[in-house]
Amino acid sequence: MTSRCTALSVGFLMLAGAAAADPVADFYKGRIMTVVISGSTGSTYDVGTRLIVKYMSRHIPGQPQIMPKSMIGAGHLIATNYLYNAAERDGSVIGSIGETVPMAHLLTPQQVKFKAGEFFWLGNPAVTNTTIITWHTTGVRTLHEATKREVVLGASGAGSPSSQVPQILNNVLGTRFKIINGFPATAIDVAMERGEVEARGGISFGRLKSFRRAWLDENKVNMLVQIGLRPDPMFAAVPLLETYARNEAERRIFRFMSASSMVGRPLVAPPGVPAERVAALRRAFDLTMQDKEFLAEATKLRLDVEPVQAAELQALVVEIGRTPADDIAVIQAAHATGKFFNCKEVVKDAKLCDGKDGD
Repeated sequence: MTSRCTALSVGFLMLAGAAAADPVADFYKGRIMTVVISGSTGSTYDVGTRLIVKYMSRHIPGQPQIMPKSMIGAGHLIATNYLYNAAERDGSVIGSIGETVPMAHLLTPQQVKFKAGEFFWLGNPAVTNTTIITWHTTGVRTLHEATKREVVLGASGAGSPSSQVPQILNNVLGTRFKIINGFPATAIDVAMERGEVEARGGISFGRLKSFRRAWLDENKVNMLVQIGLRPDPMFAAVPLLETYARNEAERRIFRFMSASSMVGRPLVAPPGVPAERVAALRRAFDLTMQDKEFLAEATKLRLDVEPVQAAELQALVVEIGRTPADDIAVIQAAHATGKFFNCKEVVKDAKLCDGKDGD
C-alpha cells in the first residue's frame, strides 16, 4: 500500500512539474539573442537600444543574453530589410529600426523589401519629436529664411527623416536645403561644428537634450521646426511642422510625416515568431520600461522614457499602412526629388489646395 501511495505521489509530482514547465523559458534559457541596431554608433538609437536590452534580458523568461549587432545604412532600411527577409524567425533576433520605416513604402519604395505591418512591434521607449537645426553662424533661424538662400544640410540617407523632411520642405514650401546624404548621425554633428555643412536634418530633441546639451546651453544651433503630433514642452516656442500647412493637402502631408514621432526608436521582432514568444518579448519590454535600475540609468544619460506599448504601436503602423490612395499620391508627389509640388496637378479635389497664401 505504501509503495502504491509513493508511486502515486511521484506521478502527481511529475504531472505538476510538467504543468509548470515554461516552453518560452526553455527556449531562451542559456541562449544568446541578437538585437540588430540600425542607428550609427553613438546615436540615440544605439545608446538607447543597448541600455534597454541590458535590462530587458532579465525580464525575458529564461533570461538570455542579448548581444548588439550594428547594421547601418540607407536610413535604417538595410537593417529592416535584413530583419524581414534573412533574420531567424524564432524569437532569437529582434531589431531597433527607424521611426519612418512604416512610411518607407510610400517615400522610398525602391529600397523597401518588407511589409511594416507584418513585423511584431514590441514597443517604443519614448515619443520624441525631431527637428531641423542650423548652426548659429548661418543666420538662418526660420524655415522662411531657409527659402532665401541655399543651406547645405547633412543627412544619413534617403530612407531617413533627416533627408525625407527637408526634401518635402524644399518641394512644398520652397526651402533651399542642399541635402548631402551618407553621414552617420555623429558624423553630421562633427561636420556641422567644422563648417562642412550648415544644417542637420532629423535630429531628435532627445539627442539634443542628452548628447548635445552644450549646443542648447550655448545657443550654438537654431531649431527651425519640430516634427511631431504635439509640441515638446521644453521647446514649445519651436513651431510644429503642421502649422506651416497653407491648405488641407499640405496639412495631410505634414501630419503624415509627423506621425513618426509616435513610432520613435522602436523594437521589433520579425514576422513568423511564435505568438507565445512575441507575448513574452512584449511583456519584457513593458517591464523594462518600469525597471527602477533602467530608469535611473536612463536619467543619468538624459534619455527620455515615455513608452508607447506594443498594441498602440502596432495599431499605428497598420493605420499608416492604410493611408488612402489619394493621400498617397499627394505624399509621393511632395517627396519627389527635384520637383516642386504643384497641389492642383496631383489632387482630385482642387478644394484641398485652397487656403492661405504662402509667405
